[in-house]
Amino acid sequence: MADLRRGGRTGRPGRPTLAVVGATGAVGTVLLQILSQRADIWGEIRLVASPRSAGRKLTVRGEQTEVLALTEEVFDGVDVALFDVPDEVAGRWVPLAAAKGAVVVDNSGTFRMDPEVPLVVPEVNPHAVRMRPRGIVANPSCTTLSMIVALGALHAEFGLRELVASSYQAVSGAGRAGVATLRQQLSLVAGTELGTSPGDVRRAVGDRTGPFPEPVALNVVPWAGEPRDDGWSSEELKVRGETRKILGLPELPVAVTCVRVPVVTTHSLTVHARFEGEVTVDKAREILATAPGVVLFDNPAAGEFPTPADVVGTDPTWVGRVRRALDDPTALELFVCGDNLRKGSALNTAQIAELVAAEPS
Repeated sequence: MADLRRGGRTGRPGRPTLAVVGATGAVGTVLLQILSQRADIWGEIRLVASPRSAGRKLTVRGEQTEVLALTEEVFDGVDVALFDVPDEVAGRWVPLAAAKGAVVVDNSGTFRMDPEVPLVVPEVNPHAVRMRPRGIVANPSCTTLSMIVALGALHAEFGLRELVASSYQAVSGAGRAGVATLRQQLSLVAGTELGTSPGDVRRAVGDRTGPFPEPVALNVVPWAGEPRDDGWSSEELKVRGETRKILGLPELPVAVTCVRVPVVTTHSLTVHARFEGEVTVDKAREILATAPGVVLFDNPAAGEFPTPADVVGTDPTWVGRVRRALDDPTALELFVCGDNLRKGSALNTAQIAELVAAEPS
């Protein structure tokens, strides 16, 4: 790998140079906040975006930094490059950045299932970051990341053998267009009696559905992603494949239903997990309460359980409603929440980069 001690132009000798590609996007904006909040291990930080965003100035580490246009030359001298760009852009530019000598951490779906690209969650499989023959490390999807830290901790103790999950995904998972669509729809239905007769919300919204197939205001939409065989969506198959790869369980039975809900930011999931032997709630609580990156918040009698309204803007995976299945002593039922823009995207990307930077030269 590259010698991650070249520094850069900022008077920080001995520190690696970092590039953030897609710095002006929704996840890029959160990533700059996270880089400003966490331990400052970087030398120069280059902010990169499409040519139409070049010249803008963004704040990182308390300094105004000019955005550079995405070109080949922008990766000269870069040690680690963080990408948050559409799949087609990643497919072109990620291999180029890696060929220039940067270790690339990619947040797109382009390389996640490539057998030569590790799919890494630092709390679950940090060792995998070193196994990157292509110089690329992939970041899982925000839906998987909203669940996998808690699930990984339970798997390490009990041995996972089957997973059934339903997601309740925030509109920000569809980008800024998703957020704008929900806010516009809410403005159309607020203060009305809509939602009391068939199709009234659909008629009020009209063609203003944005990236969603149906209105999301006053509604839930049991679909996220693109159509795949036998009625499954790409998002559902993504969670299945990513969970198997991260946990190292290529034959794990997984069934997922993805649902879009009228929440701006923070994904939630219900999880039914079967393990190799009998489990107890007390032991599960002990594991979750001490697992890195997890907050156990679970006292329904006192009204304590995670909700997106409480979890948004925080880093951990929050877990509540921990129960043993009524008809299976080897299974647990959970409700989990995670901010899909922080741990679900930007934070995990930054954590992977920190693992790379900490490697011996």
